[in-house]
Amino acid sequence: MFSDDLSGFVSIGEAVPDAILEIRYYSTFNFIGDRIEGYERPVALLTREAASRLKEVSSDLAEKGYRLKIFDAYRPQKAVDHFMRWAEDASDIRMKQYFYPDLRKTDLIPGGYIARLSGHSRGSTVDLTLFDMRTQKEVDMGGPFDFFGERSHPDYSGIQESQVAGRMLLRGAMLRRGFRPLASEWWHFTLENEPYPDTYFTFPVR
Repeated sequence: MFSDDLSGFVSIGEAVPDAILEIRYYSTFNFIGDRIEGYERPVALLTREAASRLKEVSSDLAEKGYRLKIFDAYRPQKAVDHFMRWAEDASDIRMKQYFYPDLRKTDLIPGGYIARLSGHSRGSTVDLTLFDMRTQKEVDMGGPFDFFGERSHPDYSGIQESQVAGRMLLRGAMLRRGFRPLASEWWHFTLENEPYPDTYFTFPVR
């Protein structure tokens, strides 16, 4: 089911004031290389339920000296459609060296990296990392956000122990507050009991 009802959503910037927003799909630094359709402002939205739990995660991690850095949250269906059109255009490989150097673009849809529906469009999924308040730097997770490949798997073993520790710190904090991880992306988490499990929203990010 599709819906344009935004009444159940809130801004992460308001719900989690300490969060740092780096909304990649509003920028051109993403796997496509263009601003993504449906991202009209550099803000992040989540369902009220997911935002409330994310605030708890933020409070837990603040006690350990970290802030949350958000790359993406709610993603309108228009953006997902943009991803699909791009994936079907074999000629556009501008960002290959940064985001999928070891894959052919034609492998992205069969490999499950790009799909016609996204859990993000249900409003309770967030892509994020940690920011170390002591060093004033993003925590090195051993691989960048939105990298398509095995290196992005949370349990990937070909990285340094400190990088594994960073991934596990984020994962543990999210699990404790009711988010479930994704086996292929260390940055991706969805609220376990998401309020709209069968609804994909269409309103723009603004």
